[in-house]
Amino acid sequence: QVQLVESGGGLVQAGGSLRLSCAASGLPFQNYAMGWFRQVPGKEREFLATIGWSAGATYYADSVSGRFTISRNNSKNTVYLQMNSLKPEDTAVYYCATSPSLFRDYRPVTSWGQGTQVTVSS
Repeated sequence: QVQLVESGGGLVQAGGSLRLSCAASGLPFQNYAMGWFRQVPGKEREFLATIGWSAGATYYADSVSGRFTISRNNSKNTVYLQMNSLKPEDTAVYYCATSPSLFRDYRPVTSWGQGTQVTVSS
């Protein structure tokens, strides 16, 4: 059974940084693409970033490109999201996701984490 466990969320002031982590188990991690989404109440889950199995391919949503960086450590079965220059509009629940292939929306995602809250104060 695939498990994705996020950590690293919290409260930060605007302009600050956070690093989210997602520890994966129950899958051949090095063969799967990993990614991050976020969601605020009443809105659809928003794609943020994805990274291929070899970390050679990454894609970002325009809303976070240049501020957020996705990376992975296959020896630790962990994917990260470094978030810099945070804005109040980045406040959301952040979800880790996985799929056998790269993805840029929720439809190819095969497993989700439980989510971690990120709150950015102005």
